[in-house]
Amino acid sequence: MKAEPKQVHVSKEYAHGAPLINCRFDPKGQHVFATAEDRAIIRWTLADGKKAEFKAHDSWVRGLAFSPNGETLVTAGYDDTLVWWPANAEKPTPIRQIKAHAGWIRAIASSPDGKLLASGGNDRILKLWSLTDGKPVRQMTGHKLDIYSVMFHPDGRHILSGDLMGHVRQWEIATGKEVRKFDAKDLHTYNSGQKVHYGGVRSLAMSPDNKHLVAGGLYKGSNPLGAVNEPLVMRFEWESQKVLKKHISDGVKGVIWRTLFHPEGFLIGASGGSGGGYLLFWKTEKDKSFHKFKMPDTAREMDLHPDGIMLATVHWNKKLLLSKLAPKPKAEKKK
Repeated sequence: MKAEPKQVHVSKEYAHGAPLINCRFDPKGQHVFATAEDRAIIRWTLADGKKAEFKAHDSWVRGLAFSPNGETLVTAGYDDTLVWWPANAEKPTPIRQIKAHAGWIRAIASSPDGKLLASGGNDRILKLWSLTDGKPVRQMTGHKLDIYSVMFHPDGRHILSGDLMGHVRQWEIATGKEVRKFDAKDLHTYNSGQKVHYGGVRSLAMSPDNKHLVAGGLYKGSNPLGAVNEPLVMRFEWESQKVLKKHISDGVKGVIWRTLFHPEGFLIGASGGSGGGYLLFWKTEKDKSFHKFKMPDTAREMDLHPDGIMLATVHWNKKLLLSKLAPKPKAEKKK
């Protein structure tokens, strides 16, 4: 039987002077990075807790992406700017800064081979850049509303982008051609009274066997301006585009800000909102979560350490929490 988290416990916390927005471990698992509402990027060294700050953006920073060797960090801000950094420098200063979009950059991702960086945001354009030198490579248009998430497919030939409308578009990297579209409309709400679009595809992830695509966000958005909604993850079969499951978690109010698959195959989601913060866990064949871990404050993002045990979450209360997954004990053999 595959391991699954029977329990989760917080093992360490790091504090900053402003609410935190996003977080990522570097590829080698030596540091954890976070972004904050004071426009800073923060790096904590896991071995000793040493803290360093990166400052160049003129607004909140939403995106974090690395080169595969972990030497280069790229950050994306609501100031329309991409910034390249030496990730491990003692006193980091920008390598380059590019005004990349007309409007907020909401999502970035680096390709598995380390050659490309993808970015998307409020101008509804998906752009590809050279991760090495920052030169523009290609751009793709077709989204009707803001792009909220981007993800390179492990095959190295395709990229996916999710938008506020609940559409996930698959693009061919070499040509920029749209290949097909996944319908995640359950993640979108339009409130005619308040005249707002609400929800969107906040996160994308592929299963370890590349057979399933998941899109995370919210549903039951009956009062967008009042933040009345519940977390939802839609699971698609990659080949057929069929919706296999709609993963929910009873009693939780919030938004799925990030989804990712554990190497063992179960799905992890970070939810934050009016109901507080939760780490949620789902099995492939079940709609409802098999485990909920209540966080001390509303969660805003999450990442999994390369060891598959440590999880980082960032919170409104200005703290980054490191939690550990405890695997399910192996069943004892009958004598």
